[in-house]
Amino acid sequence: MGDQGFGYTLDDALGAIGFGRFQYVVLAYSGLGWVAEAMEMMLLSFVGPAIQPEWGLSANQESMISTVAFAGMLVGAYSWGLVSDTYGRKKGFLGSAILTTSAGLLSAIVPNYTLLLILRFLVGIGIGCGHVYSSWFLEFVPTPNRGAWMIVFSTFWTVGTITEASLAWWIMPTYGWRWLLGVSAIPSIMALLFYGLVPESPRYLTTQGRLAEVRQILENGAAANQKELPAGLLVSDHIKIMTYDNEPSESTALLSNGKTSSSQRSSSSVLMLLSPKLIRTTLLLWFLYFANTFAYYGIILLTSQLSAPQSECDTPSLRSENIKDPSLYTNVFITSLAELPGLALAAYILDRVGRKISMEIMLVSGFVLLLPIITHQNEMITTGALFGSRMFISASFIIVCIYAPEVYPTNLRTTGVGIATAIGRVGGMVCPLIAVGMGSGCHQTVPVILFEATILLAALSVVILPVETKGKKLPDTLDLPVQVQ
Repeated sequence: MGDQGFGYTLDDALGAIGFGRFQYVVLAYSGLGWVAEAMEMMLLSFVGPAIQPEWGLSANQESMISTVAFAGMLVGAYSWGLVSDTYGRKKGFLGSAILTTSAGLLSAIVPNYTLLLILRFLVGIGIGCGHVYSSWFLEFVPTPNRGAWMIVFSTFWTVGTITEASLAWWIMPTYGWRWLLGVSAIPSIMALLFYGLVPESPRYLTTQGRLAEVRQILENGAAANQKELPAGLLVSDHIKIMTYDNEPSESTALLSNGKTSSSQRSSSSVLMLLSPKLIRTTLLLWFLYFANTFAYYGIILLTSQLSAPQSECDTPSLRSENIKDPSLYTNVFITSLAELPGLALAAYILDRVGRKISMEIMLVSGFVLLLPIITHQNEMITTGALFGSRMFISASFIIVCIYAPEVYPTNLRTTGVGIATAIGRVGGMVCPLIAVGMGSGCHQTVPVILFEATILLAALSVVILPVETKGKKLPDTLDLPVQVQ
C-alpha cells in the first residue's frame, strides 16, 4: 500500500475533487448552524430590555439573562468539542439541534424569571456547538484559498445577526419578546430536519481508521463535483498518534482507536493541548478567544444600552417605551451591517498577508475607533464609533475562529477549539455585567476603558503567537506539526 503512485491521501483526494456542489451542501448546513447561534445570541440585546420593565427586574437581574446564556455556551463549547472528537461531528450536531430547539421554543412560553434563566442556560449549552460546525466545514475544504472559503462561511454569522436585528425590528414593537424567542428557534429546527442529509467528516473518519466510509464520501463528493478521484487506493497518511516526545504510549494508542472512556479522553486531550508543542499556542488562543468574545458582545450590548438618551438612565417606564422606539432597532441594525465590510476586508487580506497580521490590523483598528465613546457623545458619533469598532472586532473574531482549527490536529481539533471557545464564553459572561450594569450610558467611561484595554492586550498576544497557518495543510496528529513561518 505504501508504493508511490498506488495510494492517495485525503488531502490528495480533496485537492482532486476541488470545491463544488458537494462542499456547497456542507457550507449550507454548517452555515445554518452559525446562523442559529448568531440569532440566539443577538436576541439578548432585545429580550433583556423588554423583560426588565415587564417583570420589574433590576439591572443585575437583566444582565443575568445574558450571563447564563454564556455560561451555558461555556459548558456546551467544551462538551460538544469532546463529543465530536470522540464520537464524530454529526453526533454533536444532533445533540445540539435537539437541545437548542426544545429549550428555545420553551423559552417563548416560560411563565417566570427563574425558568427563563434555566432555559436560556440550556439554549447556551445547545449553541455551544457552533465551533464544531466551523471545524467540520474546514475539514472538507482543499488547502488552496482555504482562508477565503472560511470567510465565506463566516458570513453566515453576519447573516444571523442582521436577520435577528430585522426580526426584532418587526416583531418586538407589535408582538413582543415571546414571539421573537419562538421565531429565533427556526434555524435550529431546520438543522434538526436536514441532519440526515450531510456526511460525517472524512478527516475524523480517517483518524478512526474507517477508510471505507471515507472512500464512499469522497466518491459521492467527486460525483457531485463532476470530478474524478486520484488513481489507486485511499491510504491514511498517519498510523499512530504520538506523545510529546514522539514515542507511542498506551493512552495515545487507545485514543487513536476510539476506545477511551470520556474521562480518559478528556484528560488526554487537555494534556496534549498543554504539551510542549502546543502550550504556547493554546494559552494565547485561550486569551484571544476571551478577549474577542468580551469585546465583541460588549460592543453589541453597548449599542442597545447607548441608544437611550442620557436622561433615561435606569428609568423602567422610559425603558419600556424605548422597546417601541425605532431608534433602538435602527442603531442595532446599522451596527450589524458593520460586519459585512469587515468580512470583505478580511477575505481580501487573509490569504495575502496571513492570519496573524490580519488579526493585528483588525484589533488595532477596532481599538482606535472605539476611543471616542470613552466619554458621552452625540448619537451620530456614538453609532459611527460602534459601527467601526464592531466592523473590525467582528473580523478579528472571525479570523481567530479560522486560525484555531487550522493550528490544531484533527484528533484534537474540536476539543481544542471547544476549550478555547468555552474560555471565550467567560468573557461573554462578564461583559453583560459591565455593559448592562453601567446603566444605559450614564457610566460608560469605565466599561469602555475595560473593553479597550482588553483589545490592546489581544493585539499584543497575536504578536507572540508562534505559528502562521496560511497555505499550510491541516495537521492530522501531533507528530505532523504546522511549521512556523
